[in-house]
Amino acid sequence: MGKLGDKLGHIVIPLATPFWEGAQDVNYEAAARLTDHVIGAGKCDSLIVAGTSGEFNAMSLDERLELFRVVKDAADGRVPLVAGACSDSTREVVRLAQEGEKLGFDAVMALGPCYCRPTQEGGYRHFAEVAKATALPVMLYNIPIFMGFNLEKETLGRLAADFDNIVAIKDEAGINPTQMSDYNHVTPDDFTIYNGDDIMVLCGLAQGAAGVVSGGSIIIGKLMRRMIDAFLAGDVAGARNIHMDLDPLFKAFGSNGRLNPIPLWKAAINLCGLEVGPPRLPLAPATPDEVNIMRSHLTRLGIL
Repeated sequence: MGKLGDKLGHIVIPLATPFWEGAQDVNYEAAARLTDHVIGAGKCDSLIVAGTSGEFNAMSLDERLELFRVVKDAADGRVPLVAGACSDSTREVVRLAQEGEKLGFDAVMALGPCYCRPTQEGGYRHFAEVAKATALPVMLYNIPIFMGFNLEKETLGRLAADFDNIVAIKDEAGINPTQMSDYNHVTPDDFTIYNGDDIMVLCGLAQGAAGVVSGGSIIIGKLMRRMIDAFLAGDVAGARNIHMDLDPLFKAFGSNGRLNPIPLWKAAINLCGLEVGPPRLPLAPATPDEVNIMRSHLTRLGIL
């Protein structure tokens, strides 16, 4: 099957889902424009559609499947696409994986089960059902802060050994900054690990990560690429300097005790003229003060 990281590249952007103000319907036209922008500007190597950053939890199945189709058409084969198979329900995750395969997506990202807080065995069975349901490469998504449990290295090792198409994981590195090293010890050499936290990119690369699944790169993708390229070229000091410039922006996405960064992230994207609208309820949009915080960071970075 080949190493998935070689295909998806260093920067995988989880696409924001644009919504209209007011009724909050999905703005599919804006989704197509956003897709064209991030690809055309060279901000990404590949895209994830309808993932957690895409607010899958607030969308119907039909809306997500239509978003798959819209982004597939807009991307027009320019970068690989990953279908976000995200749901509290294993059956729905399986359906999304199968529909992504039918539409010609290049891989599936399967989120671990949320809300129900399963055992490791439950997590194993959840991911196993997805792997059995599709021929596509499967990237597991481990984000304990929202799933309520952590996919332990023993469970990942078991999954990678039992299913040839489970070939990657996106790990939310901020939960456990050294867990990627543990994952490397229990997976095959051709298994791909992506860091899922913009703040932890350099930490992830140092542990052998292929790159980052980076929502922030919709805004600062060129700086992210410069930082990764510098690190991989051995210019650790140069990479660190870029990290220090970007770090306050990434931390500001969680201003005022917000656990979910989407409202301020979307505010920053809108300030860049990319028209993604508000988050969908129950997430409240950024306040005027929070928008000003985003504006100050984007100005400091030379984005505005």
